[in-house]
Amino acid sequence: MSLAEPAALPVAASAPPRLRIVTRFAARLKASLPAYLLLLPSVVFLALFTYGAMGRVVIDALYQRATPKAPLRFVGLDNIAAVLADPAFTGAVVNNAIYAIGTAIPSIGLALLFALALARTNAVTSALRAALFLPVLIPMVAASALFLFIFLPNVGLLDYYLGRLLPVLPNWLGDPDIALYAIMVITIWKNAGYYMLFFLAGLQAVPEDVMEAAHLDGAGPFMRLRYIILPELKPTFLFVTVIATLNAVTQVDHVFVMTKGGPSNATNLVLFYIYQQAVEHYDIGMASAATLLTLAALMALTALSFRTMAKREGGP
Repeated sequence: MSLAEPAALPVAASAPPRLRIVTRFAARLKASLPAYLLLLPSVVFLALFTYGAMGRVVIDALYQRATPKAPLRFVGLDNIAAVLADPAFTGAVVNNAIYAIGTAIPSIGLALLFALALARTNAVTSALRAALFLPVLIPMVAASALFLFIFLPNVGLLDYYLGRLLPVLPNWLGDPDIALYAIMVITIWKNAGYYMLFFLAGLQAVPEDVMEAAHLDGAGPFMRLRYIILPELKPTFLFVTVIATLNAVTQVDHVFVMTKGGPSNATNLVLFYIYQQAVEHYDIGMASAATLLTLAALMALTALSFRTMAKREGGP
């Protein structure tokens, strides 16, 4: 080839723009194909059992049927209006709010105390951590059966020991004034060890040099806790609070085993109300509407919590 002849351009540069775009896309797709194949089972599972189920709930909330075999009838937002006007649903929401506050605060407080006491890793603290985490591994149904025996009037373990101190004992699960607080005990017992793990992880992020400097400056344990440890644990507190709230709304096994929502709906929680509408009354429309309202409230609460966390960490 003589020096006067122009050099041949590369194929990619001489190709039309659309062909170059398609070629680049095909190359990127080929490079990413193994990752997409690994994600495919999870995507299919989410589509079938999460997003598909959510879509079905939305559709069911817009329809109603008079009997299980009657044809579906479109009612729009009537099911949501009926749920909001149902005193049983309102009572379940109030019960769930009391239950969430009454379980989250003690559970988180105990978890923090456990984490502070067991922050140092050695043979003793490791054994105590395992003992405190053990209730998390017990299924809720089994734990409910255990506490049902503890709360049995006159013959239960609680009455057996308290009977020596008090002349009259309440019916722990039969008194509407205290039944809700009685079932809170099992949730606190099960969740405190679980939340402890998050605080233990959060304590690892507390700067050791800052703690040592504060100690050398004469700051006592309470001062170091208040001005160093607790501020560093703010993100952990917020995350655990969200988890505790979600647990308070989604746990229903102990209510089913111990009280069936009674007495007089004193322990009826939102998820058990949904179960009653769907299974006992076979009112899928009402159950779906209650599910949508609960899901919307949880999503709003979670979004608000994480937005607050982002602002505290200096995000937008």
